[in-house]
Order: sequence, then structure tokens, then C-alpha cells
Amino acid sequence: MAGSKMTSTATNKMRAALKRGENKTDVAKARAKTPYVWDGKNEDERPLTREEMQAGIEAYRRQRGRPAGSDKESTTIRFDRDVLTAFRAGGPGWQTRMNAALREWLKTHPPA
Repeated sequence: MAGSKMTSTATNKMRAALKRGENKTDVAKARAKTPYVWDGKNEDERPLTREEMQAGIEAYRRQRGRPAGSDKESTTIRFDRDVLTAFRAGGPGWQTRMNAALREWLKTHPPA
């Protein structure tokens, strides 16, 4: 395989494991493991119910993405390279700082 990062040693080891009948998805090994049984002593170790898991998944989905109700609008604008370089030099949050600078400018220069 061109560009493969796998070495021949790893390939040989994988082939030997397959000959012995081993693989990562061995269903018999997975089924042979004893399932977790909660002893009822520590509530923090209790497995989640199906409903609790579903609620957690839904809460996670609600958190993703941009905050709802934002009053910001996406736009495309061109700035001089030196202006952008100056704001970016401050590190992360440069867009927020640029917005604050424009807002400050608007205080002394009301829109027409």
C-alpha cells in the first residue's frame, strides 16, 4: 500500500493473530464477559436507565452549536490587512474585540 504507515511487523502480527482465531470483534469473548451488576450501595455507581441516557443525549444535542436567540448576523466584509493583523495579534477573541471597538466608535459617531 502506497503511503501506508503500517509496518511489516504489525502486518505479520495481525496475520498471526487471525490464524490463531483472534480478532477485535470476537463475539464469543464479548458475550463471555460478566455483565456489570450494581450492588446497590453507592448511588454514583448505579447504571443509568434508558430514560436517563436519552435525556442526557437530548441535553447534549441542545447545547451544540450557536446559542439560540443571538442578535448577531453573519456578513462578509473586507478590512485592510494591517487592521486585521493588529486585531489577530491579540490572540483568540479578536473578532469580539473588533466588534467592541466598532461599538465604541459608534458611541461618538451616531449612524446617519
